[in-house]
Amino acid sequence: MKPRILVTNDDGIYSEGLRKLADALRSVGDVVIVAPDREQSAASHALTLNRPLRLLELAPDEWIVDGTPTDCVNLAVLSVLKTRRPDVVVSGINFGPNLGDDVTYSGTISAAFEGALLSIPSIAFSALVGPGFSFDRCAEFAARATAYILAGDRNPQVVLNVNFPVGEFAGVRITRLGKRVYSEGVIERLDPRGKKYYWIGGEPPLWHPGEGTDFAAVESGFVSITPLHLDLTHHESIPKLKILEETLDHAPKTR
Repeated sequence: MKPRILVTNDDGIYSEGLRKLADALRSVGDVVIVAPDREQSAASHALTLNRPLRLLELAPDEWIVDGTPTDCVNLAVLSVLKTRRPDVVVSGINFGPNLGDDVTYSGTISAAFEGALLSIPSIAFSALVGPGFSFDRCAEFAARATAYILAGDRNPQVVLNVNFPVGEFAGVRITRLGKRVYSEGVIERLDPRGKKYYWIGGEPPLWHPGEGTDFAAVESGFVSITPLHLDLTHHESIPKLKILEETLDHAPKTR
């Protein structure tokens, strides 16, 4: 039996990156697409709880959801594919990178994290865009990487975050997350009625130079693969904070 591959993204079901990815993955296994009906960039790990969701079958093994990337994976695994869960969740290919601190905002990464929460090996693909960019080249690599994951014995709690450079690949680097220099601001403007509105954003992001980071890898033409996990505990701080157990337990209570 061929492995079952769930494909999703945050750019929407009509994105070229998702289409190229799904086509390439059909050589690896049976592909099921469950993706948002519109762009959901920076949706992070949002799960829709305040309204019902609509799930529409566009074609065999292809579904559209009026929700977030996290909604898509949740509905796919727990409803559409509940009789036979996917063997891997593949998210992307995102039109633009997901590097460093930006993974906390990314809908592409969060879709893969939702797969991890459901104990399914997951991988996210994103690409820098510029002269020489090719979804075809990225999709071919994504198919090979997914086949490797399916053939191995991977920890489903670890998500692989893959970022492609713009041009031809110089090779592959296993990396850590880089650190962004936050130079953006909030742009304040007036609408035709004289009321204020705001755009969050500004200058293109800057990055701290750092050997071994995802940013350094793609800037040098390498495909970056960063292992991520959901345990946000800062384990080194636990022994240092142990004193608070006694200090705060016996502190005078405030009204």
